[in-house]
Amino acid sequence: MSDRSLRISVAGIELGSPVLLAAGTAGVLGEMRDVLDVTQLGGIVTKSITKEPRAGNAFPRITFARAGMMNAIGLANPGIDAFVRDEGPKATSIGCPIIGSVAGDRLDDYVEVASKLASIEGIRGIEANVSCPNVHSGLEFGSDPGALRELITAMAAAIGDKPMFVKLSPVTVGTPHTIVDLARVAIESGAMGLTLTNTVPAMGIDVKSRRPILANVTGGLSGPAIHPIVVRLVHLVYRGLAKDASVPIIAAGGVTRWQDAAEFVLAGASAVQIGAGSFASPRAGVKLRKGLLRWVQTQGAGTIAELVGQVRLSE
Repeated sequence: MSDRSLRISVAGIELGSPVLLAAGTAGVLGEMRDVLDVTQLGGIVTKSITKEPRAGNAFPRITFARAGMMNAIGLANPGIDAFVRDEGPKATSIGCPIIGSVAGDRLDDYVEVASKLASIEGIRGIEANVSCPNVHSGLEFGSDPGALRELITAMAAAIGDKPMFVKLSPVTVGTPHTIVDLARVAIESGAMGLTLTNTVPAMGIDVKSRRPILANVTGGLSGPAIHPIVVRLVHLVYRGLAKDASVPIIAAGGVTRWQDAAEFVLAGASAVQIGAGSFASPRAGVKLRKGLLRWVQTQGAGTIAELVGQVRLSE
């Protein structure tokens, strides 16, 4: 079967494969070219960029769990001005579409970073990491509908015609808002797509020393452990909003095999991101491509787009 069967359009961005590398797992921009042929990927999401440079949290800030890994890296990045100067000129020559990830703790900082990233010719779209705490309220932007609406409206106005994807947190327990509610706010405010989801808050303890394993005490759990959680969330958002609104979903959470990616597609995702899986196997994105090609063929579909949301809920 031709590789054309894996081509898919996501918010106007043409991807040669539905498999992308997630923010924070592929270096700042194109470092993964040293270990794999990135032209076989659908795209790369940059490291989350903030207004000012960040050194990140103290070490240790990453550890492996039994079914994944935990990290508390703390958004270490060079800052937007250094990124524009040093990485921006490379963006058009990486070999696959680049999506710029934006983070911050103030609305104005998000807007400034998004605007500067969007001005880079090789940046095809923006991903808003809204799992960062708002310094004014202490809540994550992505868990507060009012703050989320204000943030995405301002960012959408700042980036012009480049599409924006909002990356939501998987945890809304303890709030009156479901992930479908928050996804709807993001879309109504100007986002053209959704990334589901960020890591799950977690903690590990060394039972010998009785101290937290991560210097930051808590971190984000990623990898196979969270995959079934995210499959459900993708399904809920696709059925409750994205399908009727024709909004593309990029799923992220525990993709280490082609079957994981296929599961996300059936739940409603148009594309997937590999995060922790890239640490375990840097060439995972290329291996997944081969498996997905065979799967599309065995399902009798002409393209992978025909399988988006096609889980069989009843006979």
